[in-house]
Amino acid sequence: MHCAIDIDRQTHNTFADIDQGLDRARDDRVAIELYAHSPGRSVPVATLEHVFAGAAERGLRFVTYRELATEAVPGAAIAFSFDDAWVEQWWEIREVLQRYAARVTFFVSRYATLDDEERAQLQVLAADGHDVEAHSVNHLRAPAYVETNGVAAYLTNEVLPSAEILRRDGYDPIVYAYPFGQRTSEIDDAALEHFAILRSVSFAWSGVQSPCPD
Repeated sequence: MHCAIDIDRQTHNTFADIDQGLDRARDDRVAIELYAHSPGRSVPVATLEHVFAGAAERGLRFVTYRELATEAVPGAAIAFSFDDAWVEQWWEIREVLQRYAARVTFFVSRYATLDDEERAQLQVLAADGHDVEAHSVNHLRAPAYVETNGVAAYLTNEVLPSAEILRRDGYDPIVYAYPFGQRTSEIDDAALEHFAILRSVSFAWSGVQSPCPD
């Protein structure tokens, strides 16, 4: 189980907060995990550039979640991810990613709703060295779904099909990110039979209960 910190506007994480995390990754030789959603909408492009430039200046290695799942602990590194289905907005920052040699992971939900152009753009981003992983079919909150329908139904209807549809288009997902980070140990145990890593989130602002396990 991995947990990432959201840097979208709503979290009110400042540049100073981000720099503190990047410094800690460099000094403690660990991987910092950050994520956002829609460049230019949920997160300013300037914030993304601050993250990518700060990581490069500190000598942090950009790693994907696939690499976290298949390689040894990377040392000082940054694992940055984007969630959901904002392919057009991800495409618009392709030059930014290239400028900083930033490699990221795209956790894609609602893949079936993408049009041909968006699917082609995602393929190009993957060819650039970015990772494409599963993020559910309909972006539902897992614990609430499981309470009503059971764990098996959640896997059958939301988790496994979101990976299978990616495989049909040539990807090889081995990581699953929970929508909203919402999870339970029961769901973790079931999902880990099919994925090498699960990603939740760790909220960094007060008043919100973090779904990240202790």
